[in-house]
Amino acid sequence: MSKELIVSKIENGTVIDHIPAGRALAVLRVLGITGKEGARVALVMNVESKKLGRKDIVKIEGRELTPEEVNIISAVAPTATINIIRNFEVVRKFNVTPPEVIRGRFKCKNPTCITNAPREPVEPTFYLVRREPPLFVCAYCGRYHELGDLV
Repeated sequence: MSKELIVSKIENGTVIDHIPAGRALAVLRVLGITGKEGARVALVMNVESKKLGRKDIVKIEGRELTPEEVNIISAVAPTATINIIRNFEVVRKFNVTPPEVIRGRFKCKNPTCITNAPREPVEPTFYLVRREPPLFVCAYCGRYHELGDLV
């Protein structure tokens, strides 16, 4: 089988590669990308990968991710690599790293957690307790959240 581009190169922006298969939509969700922003976003799912077997790829035209955004991706795609593209060239490439603390990005899966009470102005907060694979604990109820729980 010949090697061909499924999606064209981007001039400037970010390519998120090595996303575990089926997790690209979760990556878009944590970045707050809905498709209504006007930026061109390419999503490729379940493509072959030597490293993962199967993987997803996200390309975001005209947007370079902030360090906070890069690290928050690790909660849903810990194997992801980030490529910053300028003038069609990769100018920076790095792996995601789980943040020590996540505030206000995810909901606790415990329905009785105070962060889920509609009248309580409490911001959900999670602490990293293990890096490989990432494991977070809710600061309020103590419930543990693994990859895929935080979405």
